[in-house]
Amino acid sequence: MRIHLVNPNTTRSMTEKAADAARAVAAPGTEIRADESAFGPVSIEGPWDGAMAVPGLLARIEEAIAAGVDAHVIACFDDTGLDAARALSPKPVIGIGEAAAHMATLVAERFTVVTTLSRSIATLEANLVRYGLAARCAKVRAAEVPVLDLEDPASDACGRISEEIARALVEDRAEAIVLGCAGMTDLARRLSQIHGVPVIDGVASAVTLAEGLVRMGISTSKVGGWATPRPKPWGGPPLPQARRAD
Repeated sequence: MRIHLVNPNTTRSMTEKAADAARAVAAPGTEIRADESAFGPVSIEGPWDGAMAVPGLLARIEEAIAAGVDAHVIACFDDTGLDAARALSPKPVIGIGEAAAHMATLVAERFTVVTTLSRSIATLEANLVRYGLAARCAKVRAAEVPVLDLEDPASDACGRISEEIARALVEDRAEAIVLGCAGMTDLARRLSQIHGVPVIDGVASAVTLAEGLVRMGISTSKVGGWATPRPKPWGGPPLPQARRAD
């Protein structure tokens, strides 16, 4: 089985961190192909960054389709470009935000999402409503940690995230924590041990769900909103490799 993990931003070190997390949970025989976006912002912190990241993300997914992968994982907690990717690919596409939230509902009645910056909260709240999981989420919190600080060992990012988790357990009565950024993937086990509750990483969750869908032979429905895009003329300058011809 070949799973394509794609980081919608262009920071290679974040791709490598997510790939390590994916390989740590992947079953024997599962190969992880890891890419960052072909072009776009170095981090995704809110809706503008997310919109700018989508063409480069789809370019990488198109390349992986041609390479014959069995499923895709979008390694951004905003689930950047998820609908477009599901329309583009004939194989399953899992967003780490949706995957982590579903996993949380299996182990806790109430969970809190701890993300990076406040500007991401509205997007994450809207996603939870759409997924039908908002009622199970006590709150979406921000530790006010810029995404790229997660790549800096000298930053106090882990400590600030841990402090926010402590507040969530008391103020939200959360029973589990969902880490709201792919850049936090390496912190999940440590934070779970510190706080004594499940701390859920979206990358591991998404890879596990993607493997299950592939084993079951289930892929994305092409009836309705995720139908394969119809070919049509393209206005303005082309976006290389960012759209399919068929």
